[in-house]
Amino acid sequence: MGIVRSADDDVESGVVGAGGGGEVTAPLLLRDDRKEDADAKIQVDEEVVDSCGRGRAGSLWMVLLSTAVAVCGSFEFGTCVGYSAPTQSGIVDEVGLSISGFAIFGSILTIGAMIGAVTSGRLADFLGRKMTMRISATICIFGWLFIHFAKGATMLYFGRTLLGYSTGILSYVVPVFIAEIAPKDLRGGLATSNQLLICSGSSATYIVGTLVAWRNLVFVGIMPCLLLLAGLPFIPESPRWLANVGREKEFRTSLQKLRGENVDTSEEAIEIKEYIESLQTFPKARIQDLFLSKNIYAVTVGVGLMIFQQLGGINGVGFYASSIFTSAGFSGKLGTILIGIIQIPITLFGAILMDRSGRRVLLMVSASGTFLGCFMTGISFYLKAHGLFPEWVPALALSGILVYIGAYSIGMGPVPWVVMSEIFSINMKAIGGSLVTLVSWLGSFAISYSFSFLMDWSSAGTFFMFSAASLATILFVARLVPETKGRTLEEIQDTLNSRR
Repeated sequence: MGIVRSADDDVESGVVGAGGGGEVTAPLLLRDDRKEDADAKIQVDEEVVDSCGRGRAGSLWMVLLSTAVAVCGSFEFGTCVGYSAPTQSGIVDEVGLSISGFAIFGSILTIGAMIGAVTSGRLADFLGRKMTMRISATICIFGWLFIHFAKGATMLYFGRTLLGYSTGILSYVVPVFIAEIAPKDLRGGLATSNQLLICSGSSATYIVGTLVAWRNLVFVGIMPCLLLLAGLPFIPESPRWLANVGREKEFRTSLQKLRGENVDTSEEAIEIKEYIESLQTFPKARIQDLFLSKNIYAVTVGVGLMIFQQLGGINGVGFYASSIFTSAGFSGKLGTILIGIIQIPITLFGAILMDRSGRRVLLMVSASGTFLGCFMTGISFYLKAHGLFPEWVPALALSGILVYIGAYSIGMGPVPWVVMSEIFSINMKAIGGSLVTLVSWLGSFAISYSFSFLMDWSSAGTFFMFSAASLATILFVARLVPETKGRTLEEIQDTLNSRR
């Protein structure tokens, strides 16, 4: 790391530009004698470089650790969503659920998640981000235990509802926590780790579920809860939440831990405090405030992205992947394993691109891919229904679903959650984030519950509808979604306010 500005007045005022991480201000204790020789100046510069380097490394370590702990909740999210795909035959055979009964088991997760979404913002604002994650992990463990020891449908449904409630909370608080602790140049990539671990969790259940009984698959879901509970005591609370609730000393301590021991955080602390203080002049946020002119644009973007995410059919495909492949004449087990294999590397690739290409580009590329994947799958079922080229149907369906999952994982999966965590002001984040999360789970319930009936109506028509929704997504993103790459949360608010 080299010194960018080395003029005498810069050194005397304690402002040093450091390459590799933007400007870092570090007050220097200099001698009163202004006629220092060149060797002394070189020595001071070297000390600053060394301290900035150590601070940068320290900050990155703590931010990465905090993100790694938080995304254990994302992995848990993925295991909850993916659990129903490989377990359908085992649960139906052992517990005696009908097809409609299993459809309730699959979709009731979203009922619990909607309740969790409604309470998530208030819980996170009242208890803090860490305590909210701790409570969610504990409830999840109880949910998994109910499923493991279930003797009938009632215990299965109750356990699945508990999992849904926790998932609804985690789907809000994890991306918000990551966005609030991350430096602006890393925020997009780190926030995408939320989706990466969701995909990892669902992939784990897809793959492990083909090898173990459905009761034993529960332990794949319990493990990330235990890791989350074990890791939370070792990471700082969100500094923006601490500032918002007036815990000044803890706010500065948390920010210092996240940015590094030797980094001067005064400028960032002042920016956060000034922004939060400017919000104190407003009355307490109410639900109806979401529809004021200053907030409606953020609401439109956040809610719109979640609606299009769900209309693309991801939860129908995710919940019933095995039966889709079987209907197309392909091995259900092999198909779900292949989905699990491709999700993780593609989502990781998307995380790398997040802070390079930007949110808008990823969304439009991803929506184009989901359109192609759904259209290919629709064609395969159309050919099957009309008895045309039967040898092409399994390969075309497999290719279409894999293209769809890959395209979704790179953009439409992670980016709406990243944008949701960025676009609401701190005083509206609880209400706005809860609304967006609720809309996501409402859409998830509608698609997951109706998917089986839609497939009975017309398999080809179902996927053609999903492909049409993907086309509409491209138009929505091109017209309305702002680019948030490389901006602080406060800068994003300034940009949104200028569009009113």
